[in-house]
Amino acid sequence: MKRFTFCLVSVLCCLFSVAQIKEKEYPQLGKASVREVLAAMTLEEKATLAGGMGGIDKKLRVNPEPVVGHTLIGVPGAAGVTNPFPHLNIPMLILADGPAGVRIDVHRNNDMSRSYYATAFPVATLLASSWDTELVEQVGKAFGHEAHEYGVDILLAPAMNIHRNPLGGRNFEYYSEDPLVSGRIAAAMINGIESNGVGTSIKHFAANNEETNRLEVSSEVTERTLREIYLRGFEIAVREAQPWTVMSSYNLINGVYTAESRELLTTILRDEWGFQGVVVTDWFGGKDAIAMMKAGNDLLMPGWAEQTQSIIDAVKEGKLEESVLDRNVERILNLIVKCPSFKRYPYSNAPELKKNGKLVRKAAAESMVLLKNDDSTLPLKKNLYVALFGAASYDNIAGGSGSGGVNKAYSISLSEGLRNVGYRLNDKMKGNYERYVADFKHKYTVNNPLVTPPAMPEMKLNANLVNQMAEQAAVAIVTIGKNAGEGADRKEADFKLSGEELATLKLVSETFHAKGKKVVVVLNISNVIKTADWIDYADA
Repeated sequence: MKRFTFCLVSVLCCLFSVAQIKEKEYPQLGKASVREVLAAMTLEEKATLAGGMGGIDKKLRVNPEPVVGHTLIGVPGAAGVTNPFPHLNIPMLILADGPAGVRIDVHRNNDMSRSYYATAFPVATLLASSWDTELVEQVGKAFGHEAHEYGVDILLAPAMNIHRNPLGGRNFEYYSEDPLVSGRIAAAMINGIESNGVGTSIKHFAANNEETNRLEVSSEVTERTLREIYLRGFEIAVREAQPWTVMSSYNLINGVYTAESRELLTTILRDEWGFQGVVVTDWFGGKDAIAMMKAGNDLLMPGWAEQTQSIIDAVKEGKLEESVLDRNVERILNLIVKCPSFKRYPYSNAPELKKNGKLVRKAAAESMVLLKNDDSTLPLKKNLYVALFGAASYDNIAGGSGSGGVNKAYSISLSEGLRNVGYRLNDKMKGNYERYVADFKHKYTVNNPLVTPPAMPEMKLNANLVNQMAEQAAVAIVTIGKNAGEGADRKEADFKLSGEELATLKLVSETFHAKGKKVVVVLNISNVIKTADWIDYADA
């Protein structure tokens, strides 16, 4: 027995020595230089690192064991991950959606005992309306803090395309129709987020201004227009904030996919503006992996086996110079060494949500736009009896849908907010609306986060009840709620009030004005709407 033990120990010592020798054969990222690690990588490893792990065939994964602090799936609900190579000390990076907050799953592994909510920060259009770069940088710091504490390396944000058309489905994710405002606000957001040691990915580069046919549409634009309007905001953000990554868009510009455009991604972005980071595709963006590599699109996301194999084959067949692949991989390695996953940051999964909630309250209030205020209707005197109309008064829209959505713990409706600060509401009206909202949601539940829920039609009002409310209440508030999101642009009819909305506003306005009382309209909208048709119904 003693002899067997001795032999077993000898074997284990021998294996341990072999393991030590084997480990020493590979340069370790962080100890060795990036170029030394790059030189040690095989063609297959480099091609694999140039694409994300999503959809990658197992046979092309190299050493796919988990990295300290993460599992192979990374942070549940994150948008994607890169491939790890532990023998070279190359960890997996976690990339998460985030134009308005860190988008990850609320629960993990069916464990309902713990939640992973994130703060829903004011949407981009709202923040830009503040014109306050210091405020936006504060929001960015809070935003980056949550990403850091949830184990995220790169936030796929901010989004900063131009509001070209008022019907654009994702306008709420973007800052402005003005490139100067977009660039300066985006730079402030980037600086705030990246002060936490996590990266950003400004998107969608470039001229990506509609959701309709977004994978195939070509933005036909002259060079002057492109540079002065659609690129200018990105240029300001790059020069002033140097984001860690830039995301190429789905669309083509003048017939060339942005992900395959060397002029856009190398000549303009790098050579002219001095961008130092990584270019990453939008998810499944571009068509030709080889063209993307040559253009300077370093990281193809989410990555799949056919792309990786095509890169390997192209190098072997002389269709892609290995030096081009090396250039792209070197940029990715330079990104990796900056990230929390590489530094083995022990993230807490417990960001300061309450503190950030107070900042949201402050930022939203300072960003709201007052369109009209006749006879100093606002602010309302305290403790008034308020007649509150509109379904969105009781079930507000906190943000758009799609990758710009956020899994938040709660949202305070206008009715709750008014009650919380002492205003009195009619319980019967409240009950009617809450039942109406609950019934609609029961019939039209949408479980796909990338699909915008159907618009909730306004509840038909009883004229006698409205008259009764006008007798009792000091003021009427009517909330108009309209949402939008990724994957589809708005219909032209959505630019105006619907028949039900207009009927509600007209009835309330005429009834309250007949008794000499004021009417306030609240626009709880993710996109601009036309007000000229009905503005006279509102005092504020």
